[in-house]
Amino acid sequence: MQKTSAKALAIRNLDKSYSLGGGRRLPVVTDFNLDLAPGEFVTLLGPSGCGKTTVLRTLAGLEDFETGEILLDQRSIARLPAHHRRIGLVFQNYALFPHMTVFENVAYSLRLRRVAQETVRSEVATALAAVGLEDYGPRLPGQLSGGQQQRVAVARALVMHPDLLLFDEPLSNLDAKLRVQVRSELRRLQRRLGTTALFVTHDQDEAMSLSDRIAVMKSGRIEQIGPPEEIYARPATLFVAQFVGRVNALPATITSAANGQAQIETLGMAARVPLPAPDLPKEVLALVRPEAVTLQQPGQGLAGKVEEVEYLGDQTEYRVRVGDTLVTATRSALGEPWKIREGDAVGIGFKQDTIHLLARSAEAA
Repeated sequence: MQKTSAKALAIRNLDKSYSLGGGRRLPVVTDFNLDLAPGEFVTLLGPSGCGKTTVLRTLAGLEDFETGEILLDQRSIARLPAHHRRIGLVFQNYALFPHMTVFENVAYSLRLRRVAQETVRSEVATALAAVGLEDYGPRLPGQLSGGQQQRVAVARALVMHPDLLLFDEPLSNLDAKLRVQVRSELRRLQRRLGTTALFVTHDQDEAMSLSDRIAVMKSGRIEQIGPPEEIYARPATLFVAQFVGRVNALPATITSAANGQAQIETLGMAARVPLPAPDLPKEVLALVRPEAVTLQQPGQGLAGKVEEVEYLGDQTEYRVRVGDTLVTATRSALGEPWKIREGDAVGIGFKQDTIHLLARSAEAA
């Protein structure tokens, strides 16, 4: 399957709500705006109920909406029926017909359009080859692994040469190891084909590994959109910081600021950190990722006492009491310089250039 001519997507001021009866409505997506460049892979990331799947189903033509516009390659598709939108949708549960062979599952949409048999054979073979299943056409879905079934679902979406690929949490039914393998295959395939793609998940690892950009959603709106590194290192809100990874949100005070740097005080310690915006108030939150917390010998840094130790395989997580504050730290479980146990006294330090400042808000209260 050759590289496609990628299309841009633009969603403008989209509003969607559900009727609760009695004239009442529940807003699900509110004034939603999003742009995807041709060939871009963007992920909608957020908790259950934030509206991300509703956005996807609206794009696919499976849900109606009240107001807004959807443009694909600068052409409105908002009122087109689903089968005229040239959009491929990969579902969470694969949605394969169990009584049909792999070949017939992939061929299904072509047969609905009365495509010639010779073309069907050629297009299905090409789509199955694209996902590495060229020899699996005669099998039934029940004879395949979960990962193979998911690849059949992808082939079924690809066979129509879609202008846009939509993925609705397609990896959530796979075990952890297979999920990592299949997501890598998906990303390689999308890059090779160049198809514009929108992926929905609540799994931050999937979003980080797959995406050119991530749009973090909350209550039907986008809280922040940007490259994975920006979302993780410079979250725009406390919600984003806490949803994308773990974070220590420490009350801090800016004592001085100049030349893009701020002097702050937090937990009784002074630190010099990057200043993300010149108009930050004095009272801020210092966001410190657990991997940016250093554990030191007692007498160094801030005095702390280890309350919990959790071994996670590749790393060990420590929760350390510093005064009235519980600080989470992680370090590699291999080659630890000394063994730290619950009840031990330790010193705490921070990698100061990684600290990100946010204004304190009602969200943080």
